Amino acid sequence: MDVTVLARPEFGTGAGTFVLALIAAVAAVLTLVAVVLRLRGRIASPESTATYRTLHAASTAALHLRNGLTPEAASRAARDLRPLLGVDAVAIGDAGGVLAWEGRSEHHRRDFAAQLGTVLTGGRTVRLDERVVACEDPDCLMRAAILAPVVSDNRVVAVLASYHQGSSSDLVRATEAVAVWIATQIDIAELGRERGRAVEAELRALRAQISPHFVYNSLAAIASFVRTDPARARELLLDFADFTRYTFRRTGPLTPLSDELVNIERYLVLEEARFGDRMQVTLRVAPEVLGVRVPSFAIQPLVENAVQHGIEAATGVGLIRIEAHDVGTEVEIVIEDDGAGADPERIRTVLAGDEAGDHVGMANVDARLRQTFGDEYGLTVETALGAGTRVSFRVPKFHPDPDH
Repeated sequence: MDVTVLARPEFGTGAGTFVLALIAAVAAVLTLVAVVLRLRGRIASPESTATYRTLHAASTAALHLRNGLTPEAASRAARDLRPLLGVDAVAIGDAGGVLAWEGRSEHHRRDFAAQLGTVLTGGRTVRLDERVVACEDPDCLMRAAILAPVVSDNRVVAVLASYHQGSSSDLVRATEAVAVWIATQIDIAELGRERGRAVEAELRALRAQISPHFVYNSLAAIASFVRTDPARARELLLDFADFTRYTFRRTGPLTPLSDELVNIERYLVLEEARFGDRMQVTLRVAPEVLGVRVPSFAIQPLVENAVQHGIEAATGVGLIRIEAHDVGTEVEIVIEDDGAGADPERIRTVLAGDEAGDHVGMANVDARLRQTFGDEYGLTVETALGAGTRVSFRVPKFHPDPDH
């Protein structure tokens, strides 16, 4: 076989945006480190220790904010941000009120709630002195507060406040740097949600594109057995019902490989009813990889392509091979046919998103693999005219699944 390995460009639009957001996040953290180091350097902390503590606190707080600025996330993040700033209390709020208060003198929470509107509306840092902050509690040492806006997508979405016995220009800058960092985490969380919505939209589009073609062929095959072999027609109808129920079920972005393979077997049973002895299938799967989670509905479109271009286009018997191998920390999945093959340049164009055609399922799977695991996990296609097609991809054995 004349082998050509095809790949899409390094980054698509969504990936590029996400990378820019990560760069912004790194820049924000470095700015935060620099500002806080200036503040904390006066407490005679060794610079290396301060750097470590700052980065550790920022990374820990980032984990809490990965799903957005909710009250629970704000409370957890505030616990890490207060010692980072070295202040007596940290508060976070938005248009709905106070999200979190961490530290001493929580009776000032009411004052913070009343002052939120000024920063949310004005979009500027507000510095409060003793005349505003001091209270009647003789044990309360709060004498200053700094309220900094958290700006995301060109609008103030929250306010970060630091409360201390006194304020300085360094503390103002540190509070503002942390506010910028929080905004960056909010932006990244939103990009993550958009990315997830894009993956789901790709999946819905794929189902809508494949189902009419398959439904028509399956029903025609079932109808052909109604009079000659009613028992088989009933069995095929049950397989068809199970296949469509699985295909259109509500599911997360990842699903066990075993579930996908069971549904592919249903699909192949229905296709074998059409092609009879013209289609031969071999399935070889390592038992230890059956529990690995793969993108939902990722393998079936590749098998359907193999049927269309390896069986329908062939004059004699067509062979399809499906394999799943254990390769260390990853699983390799292979779908191969000995059919008509394709022009490598055309496949490259399809995967780049420049052409739809009858390989749209392949392009869709490639896009979702990259969106889910990263650009290094796209499809590898080896093909040549008249020499069949081999499509393979790898998935990591261990990958965070938002639904589990």
